[in-house]
Amino acid sequence: MPSYGQDLRNFLILILINTIVSVVYYLLSRFLFKSEENTYSKDEEKKKHSLKIRLIVMLLIPVVAPVYFIGSWLVYKVFFSEPVDLEDVIFSKDKVKFNVRAEEEKERNLTSLEEAVEITQKKDLRTLMMSVVSGDIDKFLSSINFALTSNDSETAHYAASVMQDALNDFRVKVEKQYKKIKEDEDNRAVYAEALIEYMNAILAQNVFIEMEQKDYVNRLDEVADIFYEDARDKINEEQMEGVALRLLEIQEYEKCEKWCDRIKLLHPSTLPAYTCRLKLLFNMGRREEFFDTIEELKASSVVIDKETLELIRVFRKE
Repeated sequence: MPSYGQDLRNFLILILINTIVSVVYYLLSRFLFKSEENTYSKDEEKKKHSLKIRLIVMLLIPVVAPVYFIGSWLVYKVFFSEPVDLEDVIFSKDKVKFNVRAEEEKERNLTSLEEAVEITQKKDLRTLMMSVVSGDIDKFLSSINFALTSNDSETAHYAASVMQDALNDFRVKVEKQYKKIKEDEDNRAVYAEALIEYMNAILAQNVFIEMEQKDYVNRLDEVADIFYEDARDKINEEQMEGVALRLLEIQEYEKCEKWCDRIKLLHPSTLPAYTCRLKLLFNMGRREEFFDTIEELKASSVVIDKETLELIRVFRKE
């Protein structure tokens, strides 16, 4: 059997060979690295540091570490060191489709302007206000209007200025479009449809004083009547329901019912055909007709949404 002295000698020989291989690997790698790099780059120091780490690992883990590093280097040289052939690649901007990532981090950090009014840091509130108005202002008029109640005078003043400009812009656009409807008989349906979409989006936010809100809702009803008369085959249930809900908000029940009947006539198999009448009957307190309409909805093939279910639940408690 081998003696203890012979085992120790074999171990020391193994360590010596491992050390020599490790040093040779390090020096060879440094030499190859220098021959490939003609100029200094930001990656040079990182590569030198990586070689030192490998040398230490090879010294501390005999045999296994040198075999792994040398083997991986040989595999890279044999299979992956050839330059890529780009001859058949066409670098054309016309063939590039850019996928712009959403600013998820920014959006996660934005809260609603209504909640932001309670923010004590004025700088944060002002920054949020700027973020809101830098987008499509027409979509956030109700939020900007709420900011008028802010304790920060600068924010409130800026919100008032933005609101004034936005509402004035609305008034001008409505008058121009309404004038086109009255003057151009051949294309008034086209102008009317565009004006319905625009007015409903703004009026739904209730940013005008009560009297002006009523005036514009009645103007919306007039324009929608024109569109209905000229192109009833093109008017959809969402457009008609929008007009009906604006009339319901100002308690023009008779005009609202007119549009509910029209939805039922033109689009009987849609949810708005039922929800429009349910909301009208709910506000008027006509319980019997309300529940009759519910039974009609149940008997139909229309899918009921959560809002309608909540409306029914609340009405049952009254």
